[in-house]
Amino acid sequence: MDKWKFYDITHREHTYLNPMSSAKFEQLIALLKLKPGAKVLDIGSGKGEFLIRLAEKYDIDGLGIDLSPYFVKAAKQRQQVRVPDAKLNFLEMDGADFTPEKPESFDLVSCIGASWIFGGHRGTVQALNNLTAPGGWIVDGEPYWLKEPNEKYLEMIEEKKEMFNTHIGNVETAQESGLKLAYTLVSNHDDWDMYEGLQWYSAEEWAIKHPEDPDVEELLNLVRKQKTAYLKWGRETLGWAIYLFKSD
Repeated sequence: MDKWKFYDITHREHTYLNPMSSAKFEQLIALLKLKPGAKVLDIGSGKGEFLIRLAEKYDIDGLGIDLSPYFVKAAKQRQQVRVPDAKLNFLEMDGADFTPEKPESFDLVSCIGASWIFGGHRGTVQALNNLTAPGGWIVDGEPYWLKEPNEKYLEMIEEKKEMFNTHIGNVETAQESGLKLAYTLVSNHDDWDMYEGLQWYSAEEWAIKHPEDPDVEELLNLVRKQKTAYLKWGRETLGWAIYLFKSD
């Protein structure tokens, strides 16, 4: 099954494509206090919600990059409905291939839940730092281990323990790259339950409406496997945080 089709189906009910409430994102947006004309880059921008809400509050010049054609299309549609005159652009491409006209030229660079683009957390904070103007904001969303992961859980989600760090480990990795921690927003069980549960809901609803689609069985098997992993282990094992850093 095409992975972008899978993510499009399972995230149809999500506002943001990660386990963080809209209220916490509003808190983050308020803390940024961007100046008029601020240049913003969001890598792994999904449906564009973060950039669009920034544009609703601030007069920004924003660029969103995502590999999913479904999400890029959705982002452009949302922009036209909510902020048609905003200086926003959404590109369908690999964020790792993006080269700015001028290095260290953005006032804010974000990568929220897409650190796989740069090979993990360390590569992500280094890449974002290279794109951000001195004293600018870096917004990084990362998972972290709440406790030692069960081996069966790792097998089910097809991840290695080394893929994620602890909460303090995520902070220390960024500090080693010269970033200064300003704030953290941490997901709770409600945030996670909403993020995971909406995927189950969306998949089941889609399957009912598209019984003849050749991907139905694979879709439901994948989602039900994820559900079991989350309920049995993940809810108590994997955390999530958005880290707000100042560039060096």
